[in-house]
Amino acid sequence: MNFKQFLRKTIRIVLPLALGCILLWYLYRDQNLSEMMTVIKTGVRYDILCGSLLFGLFANAVRGFRWALLIDSLGKKVRWLNCVLAVYGNYAINMALPRVGEIWRCGIISKYEKVPFAKLLGTLFIDRVMDTLVVGLLTLCTALFNIAFFKRYFADHPEFLDGINRLLTSVWIYVAIAVLVVVIWLIFTKLSHLPFVAKIKEVLLNVWEGIKSLWKMKHKPRFILQTLLIWAAYFLYFYVTFYAFDFTRDLGMRIALIAFTMSSIAVAIPIQGGIGVWHFAVISTLVIFGVHESDASAFALIVYTIQSVLCLVIVGILSIFALSIINRKE
Repeated sequence: MNFKQFLRKTIRIVLPLALGCILLWYLYRDQNLSEMMTVIKTGVRYDILCGSLLFGLFANAVRGFRWALLIDSLGKKVRWLNCVLAVYGNYAINMALPRVGEIWRCGIISKYEKVPFAKLLGTLFIDRVMDTLVVGLLTLCTALFNIAFFKRYFADHPEFLDGINRLLTSVWIYVAIAVLVVVIWLIFTKLSHLPFVAKIKEVLLNVWEGIKSLWKMKHKPRFILQTLLIWAAYFLYFYVTFYAFDFTRDLGMRIALIAFTMSSIAVAIPIQGGIGVWHFAVISTLVIFGVHESDASAFALIVYTIQSVLCLVIVGILSIFALSIINRKE
């Protein structure tokens, strides 16, 4: 690896993490640390927080089963345990390297199950599209039934609407899209005789084969049921934590669903584990519904640390080691 490659990879890793840490510092810089420490020491039911972890582990296990179902539709029978462990490991790696975990889990299953890597990418694409659809539906339903909340939220944070408006009204975005389309067309029509273009075509065809696996699937009802189970468990993973704090215990399921939806949108941003942006989404939502800012900040810090930093990372690392042990013959 030359210096330029090393620098590019370092920037790709360090920059998102730095942005997340800056946002985290911005959120907590003016907080009353003594009030937060009081909540951390005496205002939390840690037994309830630990109980919430079961829902997260269940959701990710079902995600592994669902992925195995998608791969099976390619005509490749895979071991479900490998898929579940790969999903757990995926999240641990994403905490260090944003979006690298998805590539890693395709690579590890390709290695151990002898499935073409590009086809696995296609199934992963379906996996992520389904998540996007669910989050989109959640956002739509939440917005329709809680219009007053979103009006107040965007009034308090006008930078979001300003950013979207600048993006949609910038002529350079449309110029860039047009140039990209022309370049792709030229590559695949005028340079198709080149070996590297032929290789790209082969990879894209394999990815498309993976995407088509959804239509070939024999067990579509099971796939839909598993999708619903994943997101119901994710919601309970978040909602149960409300009962661990006095100031969120009585907020109810509707407010929990709004906060959950906002946090789900936030983690789509490619920053390690959604650090900073997840905290921002949860804190700002709770504050709008009357939770004191220091309490909301303590809630976000404690829940994120236990669920994402401790649980996901520890279980993910153990899963990575388990994969190597279970597949040691490979």
